[in-house]
Amino acid sequence: MRRLLGLLLVSVLLVPIGGGTAYARVEPMPRGTDADYQLGGEDSVPAHVGIVARDRTERSVGGKYNICYVNGFQTQPNEKRFWQHRSHRDLVLRKNGKPVVDENWGEWLLDIRTPAKRKRIASIMGRWVAGCAKHGFQAVEFDNLDSYTRSRWLIERADAVAFARLLVREAHSAGLAAAQKNLADLDGTRLGFDLAVAESCAEFAECWRYARYYGSQVVMVEYRRADFDKGCDRYGRTHPIVLRDLDLSPSYTPRFC
Repeated sequence: MRRLLGLLLVSVLLVPIGGGTAYARVEPMPRGTDADYQLGGEDSVPAHVGIVARDRTERSVGGKYNICYVNGFQTQPNEKRFWQHRSHRDLVLRKNGKPVVDENWGEWLLDIRTPAKRKRIASIMGRWVAGCAKHGFQAVEFDNLDSYTRSRWLIERADAVAFARLLVREAHSAGLAAAQKNLADLDGTRLGFDLAVAESCAEFAECWRYARYYGSQVVMVEYRRADFDKGCDRYGRTHPIVLRDLDLSPSYTPRFC
């Protein structure tokens, strides 16, 4: 009986990931608290805000649930030198010898078309995710899951899904919850995602999709007052919703439902 109870305890504390490997159980987001989205730089955090998202290069906030931002499918503008290095440059998606660019943000798309490249990129992301865990974050969001839609038909949705599975595994192996970002029509829970960060979901009438898959484990970020008000009316009692500026500037005063 004692041995059976021990096995039951292990099954509760561990989360199985693909291949039968078990990792430490991740921490879910707290309920009944507000969230702020501080990707533009560190800002003060009011007492009523219990969830904070920041870039992986920024500090976590003690006593809060911290979500670490990692651009999983594209390059950050200030990291192009890293991706230009001879050991990484073949991991950037190219067409006619030139990097394929997300024109809205000036970011290069990563080449996730083959298992070998997906494995190499996931290894890089895994080091960054381990850094998030080391510096006190509880979760990681992987941005641009929908990058294949901007790939000039070079990357397929199946490639993005296969790569997302690897990223989730990296997050869980570091003891962090994994957050889906973008692609609202995808049930990311089937890939192992634990929560979602939904930008402009009220604007595009997509919040219900994330809520259907993740329940209360969704942070909603809006950038227009009308969309924020609409989101608050529908989801303000059940989900953290924040109104931010597009630049996510530390000088901006966010609004909460």
